[in-house]
Amino acid sequence: DARLACRPSSQRRPRPHSRADGGRDYRTRARGQVRGRVDRARVDPPGDAFSSWSTVAASPRPASPTMVRFGGVPMANESFHSEDPSLERTFRGHRDGVTACAFNPNMKQLVSSSGDHSLMIWNFKPSMRAYRFAGHKDSVLSVAYSPQGECIASGSKDRTVRLWTPSTVGLYTPKVLKAHGAAVRSVRFSPDGKKLVSASQDKTLKLWSAPDGKFLSTLSGHTNWVRCGDFSPNGRSVVSASDDKTVRIWDVERSANVYNFDDFFSPVTSAKFHPDGLAIATAGDDDALQVWDVRSKKLVQHYQSAHGGKITSLSFHPSGNFLLTASVDNTVKVWDLREGQLFYTLNGHEGAATCCEFSQNGDYFATGGADANVMVWKTNFDRALGEKYSGNQTGKPKSEAKPRSTSRGEGSAKPTSPPEAPAPAPAPPPP
Repeated sequence: DARLACRPSSQRRPRPHSRADGGRDYRTRARGQVRGRVDRARVDPPGDAFSSWSTVAASPRPASPTMVRFGGVPMANESFHSEDPSLERTFRGHRDGVTACAFNPNMKQLVSSSGDHSLMIWNFKPSMRAYRFAGHKDSVLSVAYSPQGECIASGSKDRTVRLWTPSTVGLYTPKVLKAHGAAVRSVRFSPDGKKLVSASQDKTLKLWSAPDGKFLSTLSGHTNWVRCGDFSPNGRSVVSASDDKTVRIWDVERSANVYNFDDFFSPVTSAKFHPDGLAIATAGDDDALQVWDVRSKKLVQHYQSAHGGKITSLSFHPSGNFLLTASVDNTVKVWDLREGQLFYTLNGHEGAATCCEFSQNGDYFATGGADANVMVWKTNFDRALGEKYSGNQTGKPKSEAKPRSTSRGEGSAKPTSPPEAPAPAPAPPPP
């Protein structure tokens, strides 16, 4: 059963109190107020052919307890559960570990890629089936929807990038883009959907026009595998992360490297622009998470030992207030960038959590794992904490977040000193 573990914010680990319904409440010794909840989850039995999605339902709840914001401010007239992320769907159908996932901007579908050489399109309506699309000749390592939802890009170990055109019938024969000399680790569309960047183990990034797939230019400079590439919100820059222990900023128009972040001691697996374009988040094999100011080029937040293993993926909430990370330690974590601390720890995957992604409106996020499952979670917490941050509307993380340790002394920001679905149907044939 999937479980949601809510990490309390106080430095002292609270004691769990068993409830009659089988769940547990966490209460602080000082206040005796409910801080978090872990409920026993159950998987509903399959129904008819189109409603056998594996869903998780929480056990019955007693009367809503007093909910406490971080900082000890009571939240009057708000139900406790409204703040917690909740697991909405678990999609099963891949035959190997999930490597990436992305929401359709219309919020009707989710696409995922896998080591089974395929993509899968999952429909949120129970009456619509999931479809598997084959074409790649090796593991598919990355997938992305265009901002308008008109095109899907995928990158694979077979050294190709493929552009698929969704329709009401299916995905027809994709355009195959061949320019890389090794596995393609990452694909990402520009915010206007007119360009695509791909990152590869051949130590380069390549820019393409979309959706026609015309090759534009090569971004060269890394000296080892390039793990990912991501466009800035204005589409003028690209950030890349590499096994050469650097993160680089590129000018798209000039195809030039304009700045290098090289204060890393291990390979960097992920790098993403903040929604306001003024900061980037990075993570890698050293289990640490960093947030950098793009203008001053300084480290503004550093979370040492953010996970118990390599961080595989990260994603910003559209508001810029929260950051989502996935790790080989089997967990997904939500970080509150305004407070500079760990917010939630999600335990659901039986094995490494390999990818995570917020939806475009931030109401949901998806995670994928080595267990071949794709999980869709409802965010909930972003609305509950909205009023707390009314004094800083920019969404940018604090540059001087005060450390607030977790129970193990981890997950706080250090001072800013530089260093079950229906059986998938085969894709319908082209007309």
